[in-house]
Amino acid sequence: MATPAAEVFARVEKEEAEKLKLITVNKELDVEFDLGNLLACDPNATSVSAFRQQNKDEFLRALARDNTQLLINRMWTLPTEKLQEAIVAKLPEPATRLPREKPVPKPRAPTRWEEFAKLKGIQKKKKTNLAWDDVNKEWRRRWGYKRAKDDTKDWMIEVPHTADPNEDQFAKRMKAKKERVAKNELNRLRNIARSEKMKVPGVGLTPTDQPTKAELGKAMHVAKVSTASVGRFQDKLPKEKEPRNMGKKRKFQPLIGDFSAEKSKQLDILKVMDSKKPVLNMTKAVNRQMREEDAEEAAKRRKGGKKGRGGKQQGGKKGKGKGPGRGKHAKGKGIGGKRKHK
Repeated sequence: MATPAAEVFARVEKEEAEKLKLITVNKELDVEFDLGNLLACDPNATSVSAFRQQNKDEFLRALARDNTQLLINRMWTLPTEKLQEAIVAKLPEPATRLPREKPVPKPRAPTRWEEFAKLKGIQKKKKTNLAWDDVNKEWRRRWGYKRAKDDTKDWMIEVPHTADPNEDQFAKRMKAKKERVAKNELNRLRNIARSEKMKVPGVGLTPTDQPTKAELGKAMHVAKVSTASVGRFQDKLPKEKEPRNMGKKRKFQPLIGDFSAEKSKQLDILKVMDSKKPVLNMTKAVNRQMREEDAEEAAKRRKGGKKGRGGKQQGGKKGKGKGPGRGKHAKGKGIGGKRKHK
């Protein structure tokens, strides 16, 4: 009679043997592998009878499991290395060219500083993130929170000799910092717009040396509509004109409301669709006929005026030249002189 320990060992050995059987997969034709893309191509024909007799989901799952097991077994034949307490395999170069879903991204256009640095031969030097702080006597970050040489924590600022003694130097420093941040942000947006071949996003009035009248009007309009009421209660300046090319707010009909107006509108559309004759707008037609008549009369007046001016020139100024009676045999008699009739 076997001991309980021997039974346990036999059961464990049987389970391990079953696990080893699951690792080995037999195929009539060898599976083609492309380990660079982690791709396995099974050329074996699928049994149609087995697919119809068995459960379809279980059959496809078992087929996918066998091919995946073959791919993993093939991966373990590759050279491995230990990286950060993990064993990784070195994949070879892919052999199958797979199509891309999207086109290859275009290279980013260089910024103005990158172009200038390339022209002058300036190379980027990597700086450490830490700097020595003489005040606190420790290493701190160069930028950000608790940075080294942070002058915003000073409780006293020396007033320059050329500055106004009554001017707040703390407020002046904060204002200068805000201006630098805004300038950097504007330059960043300009670089993005230039790389995308777009205009700089409109944010009111961009800083220019001599802004035009249109830019000033646009900045004033943006400032007016930036209130909580979107400029509804803002007073207008005397002789102020509405800005152009600022867009119009679209108006939509209510979903639930005046059903009679909607009914009449739909009936008008149906009448136009059913009628074979075009709709004649009498007012528009009369106005067009009047404009054509006025244009014809104006053309006749211009033509008549040209003829009248030409006649005066022929009878007046052109009489001084060589005309009839002023040739070599005229004997000094002009147009108005007496002629002898035979």
